Amino acid sequence: MSIIAWIGGAIATAFVALWIVARRNTYKPMVKHVNLQIPRPVLSSPLKILHLTDLHMEKLSISPQALLAQIGDTNIDLIALTGDYLDTPRMTNRFLEYMDVLASLNPRYGMYAVFGNHDYCIEKLLPQLKKEMEKRGCTVLQNEHRTLELEDGVRLNIIGVDDHYTGRSDLARAYQNVPDGINLVLTHDPNIVLEMADYSFDYLLSGHFHGGQIHWPKPYHLKKMGQLPHLRIFRGLHFYQNRAYYISEGLGQTALNLRLRSRPEITFHTLNTPTVDAS
Repeated sequence: MSIIAWIGGAIATAFVALWIVARRNTYKPMVKHVNLQIPRPVLSSPLKILHLTDLHMEKLSISPQALLAQIGDTNIDLIALTGDYLDTPRMTNRFLEYMDVLASLNPRYGMYAVFGNHDYCIEKLLPQLKKEMEKRGCTVLQNEHRTLELEDGVRLNIIGVDDHYTGRSDLARAYQNVPDGINLVLTHDPNIVLEMADYSFDYLLSGHFHGGQIHWPKPYHLKKMGQLPHLRIFRGLHFYQNRAYYISEGLGQTALNLRLRSRPEITFHTLNTPTVDAS
């Protein structure tokens, strides 16, 4: 065997091995727990949020039953969904199966969602999809907000900002008449935080980058997806002007159903506030 043939065989073997690993990774979600202390001393008990994003029905290896098993019997106050659920009409029924599973969790304060850039591939069908989501107890927010009354009269403002990547975000509209309270922002593309100097938020949840998805040796392809990847910010907990935001790696994939140095993500966020000394 010539040295060239040997090298070619070794490269091919390594490629196949990486492909197998990358494919297996799509079936192995990480369950992450984020504990965050927000600055206002108002919550009398922690608020637990289940955050899912980028389900991408076309390239999702985790079944509704497997998702439910990973969530387990955790008590959930609120479910937050931050976009990119599907981009072809034929996947609508499959997506609604996941919505049925999430609805069965009966979150104390409900389920809230925004759309992402891939969802707008079926823009004409989104009004009907929105109705089906709402039938399952999910409030879909498109540059609007809802205010919830928590314990002790504390207000939680859930502010849904539409997709920034496709130019559909409207912060002024989303924040219009938002009362004083805890501001939780749901949005798909986290790059919008760089435009929120004049908009108050206590926590922002997003997705969009898939943690790089094919992160080998680096996620170079993310450079075309806004300023944050240029700052090497594309997953996890970060802060903008001392305000926290989180970028989930997402549950599904796009293009190739593969992940390298990234895995699907299910995230539980627990929000606390400083303890007030009553003495």
